[in-house]
Amino acid sequence: MPIKVKNDLPAKKILEDENIFIMDEHRAIHQDIRPLMIAILNLMPNKEETEVQLLRSLSNTPLQVDITLLTTSTYVGKNTPISHLDQFYLTYNDVCKRKFDGLIITGAPVEQMEFEEVAYWEELKSIMEWSKTHVTSTLHLCWGAQAGLYYHYGIPKRKLEKKMFGIFEHRVMNRRIPFVRGFDDIFYAPHSRYTTVLKEDILKHDDLMILAESDEAGVFIVMAQDGKQFYIMGHPEYDRISLDKEYKRDIGKGIPIDLPVNYYPNDCADKRPHLTWRAHANALYTNWLNYYVYQVTPYELE
Repeated sequence: MPIKVKNDLPAKKILEDENIFIMDEHRAIHQDIRPLMIAILNLMPNKEETEVQLLRSLSNTPLQVDITLLTTSTYVGKNTPISHLDQFYLTYNDVCKRKFDGLIITGAPVEQMEFEEVAYWEELKSIMEWSKTHVTSTLHLCWGAQAGLYYHYGIPKRKLEKKMFGIFEHRVMNRRIPFVRGFDDIFYAPHSRYTTVLKEDILKHDDLMILAESDEAGVFIVMAQDGKQFYIMGHPEYDRISLDKEYKRDIGKGIPIDLPVNYYPNDCADKRPHLTWRAHANALYTNWLNYYVYQVTPYELE
């Protein structure tokens, strides 16, 4: 899929080096096609790294996608240069009158805080409310999924005894749903979180359907309103070394952390990690774009 981004976005060069089809503004304007308008609310600290991961994940369909990067105005992190945010990012106030085919709300490293303690919680609530009327389908990731389930359904997150950290085995629960079309019965996905949402709390809501879960990591994919919203409890977009970076970062800071599960060959942190989840991650994002965005969004968004 050609992904349309700003000409000088750093992620563009990285993805082109990986032979991923990235289309700049000049080429896109000459194509007689309406691209899918996808907004990404990037709440992760290293925004440039997350841009690469998500754009890579969205690159596997023949559809043209026009990406709008969003950040919060009520909190500005310290890990991404202000110049990068000013050049490539908009805020909710900039887009609140627009409509989008799809929205992705990323995770954030604030899961050990109560939702109401997060600096941008009120702004995020406004965005999630806006998404109900201005977005065809919204994909919530990790903490973003926990925040979405809490806001839309009042489902609380629960603290884990220790960090859920590694690559975990999952199984498909309802194969007839197009979101998991092409998935194997058993597949793998990364998790990195200190909190979870309990299956029994989700099952109290008839509007929610569990599409995949893990014996170790719990619920993984939840669908709401026939695909208007999806909640993904892990990080399918993570690349090969994302967990490696997190593990070595915490070790360097003296934070107690176990080796990520099912990640390093022979549990040796000096060895190159195996990449065992990319195919299903690609299928996840492709199915979302095709069946729940492209197939149902109106041709004229406005």
